[in-house]
Amino acid sequence: MSSWPARSPNPTRLSAMRYSRLFIAGLFAVGAAFPAAIAGEPWSEKAISAHVSQSSLTGHLDAAQLRSLVDKGEVLFTAKFTGGDGVGRPMATQAIIPTKRKRPPPQLFQRLPGPDANACSSCHNDPVTGGAGDLVTNVFVSEGFTNPDFDTTDPQFSNERNTNHLMGAGLIELLAREMSAELQAQRRQALSAARSSGEAQTIRLEAKDIDFGTITAHPDGMVDLAGLDGIDTDLVIRPFSQKGVITSLRQFTVNALNHHHGMQATERFGPRWTGEADFDTDGIAGEITEGDVSALVAWQATRRTPLQLEPEDPQWRALARQGDRVFDDIGCAQCHRRALPLDSLAFADPGPFDAAGTLRPGEIEQGAIYDLSLLPWVATLPRDASGAVLVPLFGDLKRHRIADQQVTELGNELLGQRFVDRDVFMTSELWGIASTAPYGHRGDMTTLDAIIRAHGGDARGSRDRYVALDDEQRTALIAFLKTLVIQP
Repeated sequence: MSSWPARSPNPTRLSAMRYSRLFIAGLFAVGAAFPAAIAGEPWSEKAISAHVSQSSLTGHLDAAQLRSLVDKGEVLFTAKFTGGDGVGRPMATQAIIPTKRKRPPPQLFQRLPGPDANACSSCHNDPVTGGAGDLVTNVFVSEGFTNPDFDTTDPQFSNERNTNHLMGAGLIELLAREMSAELQAQRRQALSAARSSGEAQTIRLEAKDIDFGTITAHPDGMVDLAGLDGIDTDLVIRPFSQKGVITSLRQFTVNALNHHHGMQATERFGPRWTGEADFDTDGIAGEITEGDVSALVAWQATRRTPLQLEPEDPQWRALARQGDRVFDDIGCAQCHRRALPLDSLAFADPGPFDAAGTLRPGEIEQGAIYDLSLLPWVATLPRDASGAVLVPLFGDLKRHRIADQQVTELGNELLGQRFVDRDVFMTSELWGIASTAPYGHRGDMTTLDAIIRAHGGDARGSRDRYVALDDEQRTALIAFLKTLVIQP
């Protein structure tokens, strides 16, 4: 197998001194090999001069093909879209189901329902492109299906959310795919056992050692789902967004392009679903092609995982090792699992769980498949005894209730999202947390101590044990969390 063209190394643990040197070297490398595949003349008023062809993205991509696709995705992710590209949506709303406006908005860009950003990297930029965002990049989201535009920050009409980072996103999606397939296989087995035995079968659903509650399968094919915990009734894990309601990078990309930029993807807003080539009536048809989305997905799917820094400062190193033990002792690892095993590194796009409104398998003859083992940093990740890659996400890809009557800070939203209760959120992956302050779903907590103290609901026990620690132990835990960084 050919190898990915070499780039800077990304070991799971990196010394503070080497980390600093790589950062400095990275500064001088920026822009050294700007991909010209879809960029136009320097004086052009369009960010996209040529679209990516989906028909060229079939079967297994080799390292050079993947490198080319990722470079095109990087251009699109950092592009500041213009009116010539189709930015804005004068007669369409931010809703994920194509929805017409009754009248055009008074201005093109606005901070509430959007469009609110010129480029994807406008928000995903801290500490690197594809990273998180400060409070200033917060977005306002409504329930999201066919809601009209709104012009107020009143929480009755929208939830304010901070920007998550995208590092390691490809491995996160692959984990979710494997877990969803495993859970659905367990449901099929329970139904088969119920039919053959003539008796109801109650089973506990588990995937990668994560408990998702129980289901009861009946001989007539009905399934009682009342015992499910932290997952939708279709048993599909949706690992993206703070609520865990986005299935794939492809769905996330199509949603965000419309919401934040008014750039409408043909696969959702084109003739197939809407009967129109220019759904938002801005005079530009085919703003984002299926191939463009695929390039953006490839760029996001190949982002390097955050890493655990090995401090050179002896006091920090000693405290971090102590905090590592405290992390387990007070129960943080019950939800923030240090690592989950991933069996396959083959990333298919479109994926097996992509839904209507995104390109899906069967809607094209064959999509692209690329092996993430082509990425040099993947080789630095540990493997278990069976050969599975241990993805060090510090999460469980499960939703939990995160507030209660006494600890309410993280239950302050007034709107549910996609049928998920307003005080229920996906476990935040902690990898990279030292590089992505501020904290909380609004990004309004400035310290790790504050966000830990805000944990209620399912995390209340761990929170209370943290509060009961002495100052040294709490400091040690923070010192450990401060080693979970995003490499520049």
